[in-house]
Amino acid sequence: MTDSPAFLRQAGRILNAGQSRALLLTGNVYDLFRNGGAYTPLLPFLSASWNLPEYIVVTYELNGGIRFKSDADAALIRDAWLRFETGLDGNQIDIRRMLDAGDADARLATARRTYDEGLRRTANDPTAALEFLRRLCHCGRAEIQGERNLKRRLLTLIEGADLLIPETEISRLSDSDRQRLAIIHDWFSDPGFLNGEDSVVMIAESASLLHHRIARLPQVVEIEVPAPGEVEREAFLGWFKGQGGEVRHFGDEREFARATAGLSIHALMQLLKAGRHERRTISEGEVTAKVESYIRAQLGSDAVGFTKPEHRLDDVVGYSRLKAFLKEELIPRFRMDGTEALPGAAVSGPIGSGKTFVFEAVSAEVGMVVLTLGNLRSKWFGETDIIFERLRRVLNTLSKVLIFVDEADTQFGSVDAGSHETERRLTGKIQAMMSDPALRGRVFWLLATARIHRLSPDLRRPGRVGDLIIPVLDPEGADRLAFVDWMVEPGDSIDEATRERLVEMTADYSAAAFAAVRSELKALAKLRGGNLPPGEIEAVVKDHLPSDIAEARRYQTLQALVNCTRRQLLPDPDVSDAEREGWRNELRAMELGRPGA
Repeated sequence: MTDSPAFLRQAGRILNAGQSRALLLTGNVYDLFRNGGAYTPLLPFLSASWNLPEYIVVTYELNGGIRFKSDADAALIRDAWLRFETGLDGNQIDIRRMLDAGDADARLATARRTYDEGLRRTANDPTAALEFLRRLCHCGRAEIQGERNLKRRLLTLIEGADLLIPETEISRLSDSDRQRLAIIHDWFSDPGFLNGEDSVVMIAESASLLHHRIARLPQVVEIEVPAPGEVEREAFLGWFKGQGGEVRHFGDEREFARATAGLSIHALMQLLKAGRHERRTISEGEVTAKVESYIRAQLGSDAVGFTKPEHRLDDVVGYSRLKAFLKEELIPRFRMDGTEALPGAAVSGPIGSGKTFVFEAVSAEVGMVVLTLGNLRSKWFGETDIIFERLRRVLNTLSKVLIFVDEADTQFGSVDAGSHETERRLTGKIQAMMSDPALRGRVFWLLATARIHRLSPDLRRPGRVGDLIIPVLDPEGADRLAFVDWMVEPGDSIDEATRERLVEMTADYSAAAFAAVRSELKALAKLRGGNLPPGEIEAVVKDHLPSDIAEARRYQTLQALVNCTRRQLLPDPDVSDAEREGWRNELRAMELGRPGA
């Protein structure tokens, strides 16, 4: 098939070359695939695609038992089984004649009964089904009179392999699970099978769901079934329209297909059926909502969200130099393609400095899908790996996406020996994704944290977010004046003397502290039914005492300063190396419990 998908061609090359006799198809295995003039699930798609003269395709489903493509194929397999079990030298016609005539000898009758009973058991006994399939391969490749018993190759398709031999600790496997594990392990390790012509193709969403004793066998080759790209979605849209009934949507077919990035064919069909049934035009907003709900369903609401900030950079008070840098350098680099694009950036600064608010505004400016990562870890065995693999499949389908991770130091741990295995594996995969050349210019990472030093050094290196580490610090100079003016907006106009006193009183205020006082002033103004006089504003500010977190904030500020990768973003761009070394010395002193030394 010249128009067959790439994963199918890859599997065909491996099987034809004899590179492996055991394949594992993972990824988007529960979607629909073009099968002639229709779209079908993966199993019938594979069965039809590999319905070739040299193969006999055998399928096994947990809830359906073993099935053959045709009665003729079933008869060939039965006859090969009987020849092997009885040791009869006769050909297929002789065996069939003996069976039809009812004059079969005892050996043949017993073998026939054993075969029929074994095939029936496969409908509700998965252990019996796997052993039956293993024996089919064995008897098919056996030699009868110097020739292969079964002239055609067996191609066995096993759906839901992860349900047959799930990943868990050996001690937690039931006796049946252990028996199935042993059957498949022996089957795939048999030199006769490895060097023969029969093949097995297992289907599971992830190799992480399959027991590691099978998934990690070197003779088992994993092939990923990718989520549909723009070309596949556009082709399905054209096919769906040809099935009858009017389908209206915004834009042309290419524009609509591009907007549905992230959807499976199944999900796209749901969207189109709803529009056709209700006889309305599918809007861009409806597509966006469908994409978001589908991705959340795939990854879990705790793992991912969609950022839709209502404020933009022009709405952010202060940060004049930082905003200029973001508009002139960061955002344009995010909008680039290829190697000139930034893989990502890290944002550091003390708690309350406004990191999240500022970079939510950046998210609103970039003009692309913005995902916020939450908790990628799961309490269920192996589920963390599944969530990550689903995330990677989603990212591969989106044309451009910005991933925003707040409190990044709590999301990504270290990869050293003292970390939990799941944490090391997750962080390692995220690091590899950040520097993946195939994702450069399409996936951008924005990590925000008050504890930049707790991010793995591997995350902070160039080629990942270490290309750009941006400090967000407490306002100074003109920016502090802007914050003071913004803080007192709920009150009456203040004179210059009052303004200067307020600037002095708020000398140690962070952006969060200014916001807290502004909120209180607004509440008081509402209670009084009018604007507050300058004297009362001063009284409110004077009444505020800072939380006892100054030492922690100073430590976080110093970490933001020493980790900054752009001189122009420091409070003094002309800072000397001696001053920078002074920051490091102060950090070391604080870590030794001698703050200020």
